[in-house]
Amino acid sequence: MIIYLHGFDSTSPGNHEKILQLKFIDPDVRFVTYSTRHPKHDMSHILKEIKRELDNSNDKSPLLVGVGLGGYWSERVAFLSGIRSVIFNPNLHPQDNMVGKIDRPEEYADIGTKCVSAFREKNKEKCLCILSTQDETLNNRASAEELEPYYKVIWDDQQTHKFKSIAAHLPAIQEFKQQDL
Repeated sequence: MIIYLHGFDSTSPGNHEKILQLKFIDPDVRFVTYSTRHPKHDMSHILKEIKRELDNSNDKSPLLVGVGLGGYWSERVAFLSGIRSVIFNPNLHPQDNMVGKIDRPEEYADIGTKCVSAFREKNKEKCLCILSTQDETLNNRASAEELEPYYKVIWDDQQTHKFKSIAAHLPAIQEFKQQDL
């Protein structure tokens, strides 16, 4: 089972395309949606939805995949749920770069302080990060510096922030999903 979390633009047609591409790895791809507007509510909603999906699956190696803001949530929620994640162009600091786009962006900073301390160290090698060199929204070089001590980082020279096509990375995602925990 693969669970997909959209980014800030939850209605992007690219979400459907990514889900169809992920079905080449696993026919059981599930879409979890959230508001993107209220971080504390989003976190509790996503945690509850992921738990429900995990409870309704017998997959021994489920995977949480997220793009942009969905990458922010995927990394944290997968850690809290005890599963692996794949994050595409994750928005690591929405409290800084989403001011004016979401209600109460400061809640992201609060979530960060309430999360398990040093969670990336405890989550080491349980997340695969795919970053675009053509990301027009985020500074992925800074993201790589922040994530490389903990996770494998793969660079993509073709895609933009929304990562319309993940096809080139399906073999790496499939291998990551099938690795022993």
